[in-house]
Amino acid sequence: MGVSHEYFLAGDRGMAVERATGPGVDGLDAGGMDPHLALPRLVAFAAGIPPARGERPELVWPDPGEVPYPHETPAASGTAWDDGTYLEELPDAWRDTLDDVVEDAVPMLALQACDIGEAHFADYLQAEDSIRTFVGLAHRARAEGAHLYCLTSL
Repeated sequence: MGVSHEYFLAGDRGMAVERATGPGVDGLDAGGMDPHLALPRLVAFAAGIPPARGERPELVWPDPGEVPYPHETPAASGTAWDDGTYLEELPDAWRDTLDDVVEDAVPMLALQACDIGEAHFADYLQAEDSIRTFVGLAHRARAEGAHLYCLTSL
């Protein structure tokens, strides 16, 4: 079993944590579309610019103020850090860039996405479908004034 990245929208961080820690998240299971490697490159392709190093997802849960220290034995024992699941909020600029993708641009964006080694798409059709789903999710989030979140499970 590999790393899983599930993307969803929520109105605020509290709602996102509630959804992420509740029974089953209803969102886009993007498998290997890592929010730190593959997704920033996809957003850069969508924006037509080189990948930037500025904006990054921000840790929401477990509480960033309660990061376990390595000298604890065992580290993270009895905390929300135990199971390797964490939630991050994506920059709203990424949401807006994905929302701005027009249908005619999806095929070329999918072709570019196939070159993102960290994305792990099975083929072009999966990349195209994932991008359409991401664009739809971004569109709904922006229309609702919501934010995008990624729940990662190790």
